Amino acid sequence: MITIDPQSISTVQNYKLVTGSVVPRPIAWVSTLTEGGVLNVAPFSYFNIVASDPPIVSVSVARREGQMKDTARNAVASGELVIHIVSEHLTEEMNRTGSTLPPEQSELELTSLSTVPSERVAVPGIREALVRFECKLEQHIPIKNDAGDISNDLLLARIVCYHFDEKVVDAEKFYVHTNELKPVARIAGNEYARLTDPFVVERPL
Repeated sequence: MITIDPQSISTVQNYKLVTGSVVPRPIAWVSTLTEGGVLNVAPFSYFNIVASDPPIVSVSVARREGQMKDTARNAVASGELVIHIVSEHLTEEMNRTGSTLPPEQSELELTSLSTVPSERVAVPGIREALVRFECKLEQHIPIKNDAGDISNDLLLARIVCYHFDEKVVDAEKFYVHTNELKPVARIAGNEYARLTDPFVVERPL
């Protein structure tokens, strides 16, 4: 067993160890609006469920050279965001929206995707996504590194409206068909994973 002190290695080395070990990670494909009304779209794999009562999810957005990324800045300023689940057929389009663009340019321009109006927030959603969550910002938690600088913006987002394509959900049983959703997960580097060969383990009583 190799033992490593995280304080003895670099930020990049810590990143490699964490992202290579905590796998697969779901991807939050987030749309937000700038104060000028420009639609920002970006994917984040530091994403998970926090609670179901109320329904809250988390998205952590790493800062770039100490500055907030567009997604975090927009979400904090407006208090709104839409989170989409990435399906296999949208992987290439999602990857294009990971490009670094100025705030006044929308990443959606790099894709063939279209938007759909939201019902509970002002931020539009991505029409082609099979699942999307309209969210209100519940809490913004700045994460500081050992030097005392903010390195990440942790967003806790409350889901205020769900949207599911008919083929991915049983609306009577509230069951999501993952075999139809075909969600894509992030591994490390440029690697992604499909949800294949699931198996069942019964919980103990």
